[in-house]
Amino acid sequence: MDLANRVFFRLYQCANMLHKTGSRAIEADGLTTQQWAVLGALSRPQAAEGMSVGDLARYLMVSRQNLSGVISRMERDGHVGLAPDPRDRRSRLITMTETGRRVWQVDAQPKIFAYYEDTLTGFSVNDIAHTLHYLLKLLENMQRIDNAQGGGRETDGEGG
Repeated sequence: MDLANRVFFRLYQCANMLHKTGSRAIEADGLTTQQWAVLGALSRPQAAEGMSVGDLARYLMVSRQNLSGVISRMERDGHVGLAPDPRDRRSRLITMTETGRRVWQVDAQPKIFAYYEDTLTGFSVNDIAHTLHYLLKLLENMQRIDNAQGGGRETDGEGG
């Protein structure tokens, strides 16, 4: 259990450092790591027509309440827009605006890629592949636990 405790403590520290150092990497563009994740999710071809708040929350594995505040700030800043879902008028679709797309593609992505390069210094391609493999295994187990605890209704979904 000591080894497990060390793994999870280091994972906790990594998450905190990702938030701190990742936000610094893109703060000049007025973004946080949460907004970076939203723009990344919305930039995928599958999200070209937009994503509902619920689908985006499940994809990012966050609560709708936490996502709501992030989306409100991003809408205020002109990075995303909200529109009624043509398939379900009660639901709203979040889409990336042209301003958001420019910030994402031109301003943020080069800094994000530089951040990845700095962060992964000393990692081989094999190291990165193994890290991804083990993180996915952890995530699958955590999703199983979340579903068993009844939390899967809001936070399950595919990521990465």
